[in-house]
Amino acid sequence: MSPREQITSILKGKIPDKVPWFGDLDYWATSMIGKGLKSADFIHSEDYIKWHEDLGVGFYLQGYYPFRVVNDFEEKIWHEGNKRFRKIVTPKGNLKECWVYIPDSFTEAPVEYLLKSEKDLAAMRFMYENTHWEKDYDYAISRLEHIGEQGLMMCYLPKSPFMQLVALEAGIFSVTMSEVTAPDEFEATLSVMKKSFDSAAQIAVDSPAEALMIPENLSSEVVGPRYFNKYMKAYQEEWVSRIRNKGKYSFIHMDGTLRGLLKYEAAVGFSVIEAMTPKPVGDLDIKDWAELAGNSDSILWGGIPGSYFTSLIDENEFERHVTEVLSVMRSKPRYVLGVADQVPPDGLESRIRRVGELVEKYGRY
Repeated sequence: MSPREQITSILKGKIPDKVPWFGDLDYWATSMIGKGLKSADFIHSEDYIKWHEDLGVGFYLQGYYPFRVVNDFEEKIWHEGNKRFRKIVTPKGNLKECWVYIPDSFTEAPVEYLLKSEKDLAAMRFMYENTHWEKDYDYAISRLEHIGEQGLMMCYLPKSPFMQLVALEAGIFSVTMSEVTAPDEFEATLSVMKKSFDSAAQIAVDSPAEALMIPENLSSEVVGPRYFNKYMKAYQEEWVSRIRNKGKYSFIHMDGTLRGLLKYEAAVGFSVIEAMTPKPVGDLDIKDWAELAGNSDSILWGGIPGSYFTSLIDENEFERHVTEVLSVMRSKPRYVLGVADQVPPDGLESRIRRVGELVEKYGRY
């Protein structure tokens, strides 16, 4: 069976010939471009899909939002060395953030968030009241022509408003303090954000994608059951229902610790819980995933921590881990073998190819 036949079989509750192996290679490819090993347009080209095929890895589109933002407020963006600044000017006050690019890891991280305290909530509301979205399907349409039998066409919805703040615009400390010191204003801000995000989410659901992901980047030691039930559950349930009614598959990106929230996310009804990280990097043995997920029909997708694709992990430990994961995954057609969560810049091509060989040997039902 082709990778596409394998993944569609699993999603439809059928049994493919072997455990599907689908890896997120986007970060690894980005680092190759940065090192001059691949062309600047590599990730967007048909060669990118052929690369997956050559490596023996199923493809699912990563990081693509099928909409563009239209801002009706003053925004200034500038760079100072490796620092990227953004300033939002509003009648309610100004917001400023700074992200620092880290050359060694080919990524960036925030050192200053837009929302720093409850004093910034009014400005955040103004920003989102004046944020609009337009569909941007061109890349999705072109990518559909390339994928063929190698995989699945996926697009992203926005995060839930709460996770947008936690992950990108405020950080957990400022979110916690704002909720405690100005609870009504904090919830009003989330409400304004949701109204804006709902517009973008509908554009995503109406896109050519077969699968839609809410990229929460969720980790249970940061967001526990109280925050989940109060601020995230309703948003996820609403959009999972809309995705299902559209005849498409819903994904959530849950790439951190699992024990505290897996049963709650499984109860939402997602088609797939993706990027799941097992012990020894995560906090939950893969043998315990199904029990904690309960009676949910959600596909459990992940299993190989990103560090296992590097020389930091001994070859024997790599082989032992992948073989053990496959012994669980081949027990029932509820699993997809994937990277948790991405192959890093120092990933080894030989390891990626080896996973396919191990699936062939140990991954048949």
